[in-house]
Amino acid sequence: MRRASRALAALMALGGLALAGLAAYDRAAPAPGAWLAKAGLEARFGVVGGHQLRYVRTGSGPTVVLVHGFGSSLYSWKDVIPGLAADHDVIALDLPGFGLSDRPPDLRLDDLPDAVSGLLDLLQVRRAALVGNSMGGAAAALVAARSPERVAALVLIDAAGFNLGPGERPALVRLAMSPLGRLVSELPGKRLLVELALHQVFRDPSLVTRERVAEYLAGVRQPGAFAALRSLGDSLGERAGIVREALPRVSAPTLVVWGRADAWIPLEQASRFTAAIAGSRLAIVEDAGHVPQEERPRELLRLLREFLAAR
Repeated sequence: MRRASRALAALMALGGLALAGLAAYDRAAPAPGAWLAKAGLEARFGVVGGHQLRYVRTGSGPTVVLVHGFGSSLYSWKDVIPGLAADHDVIALDLPGFGLSDRPPDLRLDDLPDAVSGLLDLLQVRRAALVGNSMGGAAAALVAARSPERVAALVLIDAAGFNLGPGERPALVRLAMSPLGRLVSELPGKRLLVELALHQVFRDPSLVTRERVAEYLAGVRQPGAFAALRSLGDSLGERAGIVREALPRVSAPTLVVWGRADAWIPLEQASRFTAAIAGSRLAIVEDAGHVPQEERPRELLRLLREFLAAR
């Protein structure tokens, strides 16, 4: 009995030290959103579909809308926005359920493209180029298929669409969307879960910095985050084929961009997008994983500017 008590006390002490270490680690990281002021950007909020969406807008010229992926936020584009804004009107948003936008407990896949279209309405943008990564790519493709008159060009970066079925998603995505995700959301270890996910989507582990972890973690810590993700997961299960069925209706000039080392959505998926969208072409970013805009921003910016200038 005494040994068991001592063991339990030791485990509790170790747990306390671990929690204290995690808290100190978090305190040492820059405050989430601090990058906005450094970049001269101001976060704004607008009501779309009855929900508050966070967005930024900067630059002038033809409008380009940047749509982040699953579990991310507009932070994903921080290294692309300044260069693109030199000759474009750039809008980046937090999709509903992510970042600092509202988290509806009944979040559905259709809410994502509706949010993009709704924000264009709110900002009185008649026509724009859409650039989407991962789940944001799926949302951008759906807007292009449903409202072709509004989409001047489409860029799909390591896009989701052929991997939406329950058994096709990355394991950590399935966890976040499962009932077990609620338990994880109540544990201090969710920061470690975020770190693990980032190590999977980045080819270069040195890019999983304290700042990046803090930004991604800020969204996960918002009230209702995991409930929204579970609802989104349910809707994906019901409509797993929605994106691939829509792709043949995309008429906008389309560039498909893929990180060669993407461990979440492998490179072979890229050819399915180019085969489904008439006239589209593929550009591969070397030494990049699932988020080339964060891992190789200069290369991605070059591809974007060349493609958009040709439009």
